[in-house]
Amino acid sequence: MASLRRFLFGSALAVLGLSGPGQVRSEDLETIAPYKMLRSLQFVQDSVVLGDHSAGEMQRFMLETIDKRLRQADASVFESTDNVDAALIYAMSGGNPQTLEYLVARDVDGNFDNRVTDALRKYLAGKGTLIAKSLGELVWEYKDSKIVPYLALVAGNVMISTNPKGALKFYDWARLTAPGTIVEEAALRRSVAIAIEAGDVPKAATYANRYARRFLHSPYASQFADLFVRLVVERYELLNADDVSATLGYMDKDRAREIYLRIARAAAVRGKNQLAGLAAERAKALSGTAEGADTLARLYGGLAEVPTSGILSAVDALASIPEKDLSPADRALRAAAEAVAREILSQPVQEGSSPQPADAPATAVEAMATPEQGEPLQFPGEVPASETVAKKTAPATTKADEIAMDPQFRDFVSSGRSRLQEIDSLLQEEAQ
Repeated sequence: MASLRRFLFGSALAVLGLSGPGQVRSEDLETIAPYKMLRSLQFVQDSVVLGDHSAGEMQRFMLETIDKRLRQADASVFESTDNVDAALIYAMSGGNPQTLEYLVARDVDGNFDNRVTDALRKYLAGKGTLIAKSLGELVWEYKDSKIVPYLALVAGNVMISTNPKGALKFYDWARLTAPGTIVEEAALRRSVAIAIEAGDVPKAATYANRYARRFLHSPYASQFADLFVRLVVERYELLNADDVSATLGYMDKDRAREIYLRIARAAAVRGKNQLAGLAAERAKALSGTAEGADTLARLYGGLAEVPTSGILSAVDALASIPEKDLSPADRALRAAAEAVAREILSQPVQEGSSPQPADAPATAVEAMATPEQGEPLQFPGEVPASETVAKKTAPATTKADEIAMDPQFRDFVSSGRSRLQEIDSLLQEEAQ
């Protein structure tokens, strides 16, 4: 880690035109042109989104150094358009907004374009929607300048809420004019979100594939993962399965397995059983031979089977998962699934019929006792002891088929699924 920081520092110095740390003196930083310092900031920021998270410390150093340089610079420094562009890009790259205010107040020679600075000042003050139209016009006017990728990104940001399609066009412009940079990363990630919200599945899949190919190691990749899981779960019927596999193909096994598990969990809770089962199987295939590696895949696959005719085997599979291998949230999900299964397997009392006597045999779920201390748990491939009990005490498995069309049965399934969703929502809120 230390050697990596030294490499980054040396690379930034090289961009500045300095040969080594020994040459970094206060007079160097006070005389070097702002646009050269900005190059170092861009190098560091691009390194961060390409996977070098240790560059974050250098990024903070560069932002502070450039801020000091811009405030101390003589007004004549900004007679160069390169330095003016550097000041504007600094403001759009996480710099101190007050520094832009300071520079504009001292600009008696008109080196800064007031239209651009006014638009950026409103944007940085949270009033971007007021200048959406004028900012779009400025992007076109400055299309050949160094600031256009940043202006296009800002224009897209202010249009998201009012004109998503227009925002996509500006994001496309931003990423195409600054490939491989932090600008492209931000534009791609936000484009995925817009396309999903608009229901444009082909575009969303295309953007997702590009993001996975180029920025999978960005510190913002977790946001992309959230979006990709949402895309697959909400729009799976419209997605090409090969596109999903291709996007996940850019990931290492552990990362791909995590995504499949998240898809399986979300699909199971939403009642998309086929998708949940498929994702769980893919996760199992990526789990390797490590003991317990496929625990969550078994859990989510079991959740998907609860409301089906294979419920008896599903609840047995759920119960066989060791408690210690599950997080508190997943234990709650399993408990909810078992409660749903108990309701489904308890045959509804028809009007005019007699209730089940108190000493009647228990259902399969009730007969499935929790293993005593020291008793070995059952794993896939073994015959659970509870299966023997189920055969003696529970109705034949065809009973589920017989009541499948019963309105009360459907009510049980519906209410149970809602309960799972409510519990999952509460768990997610607690995790935030």
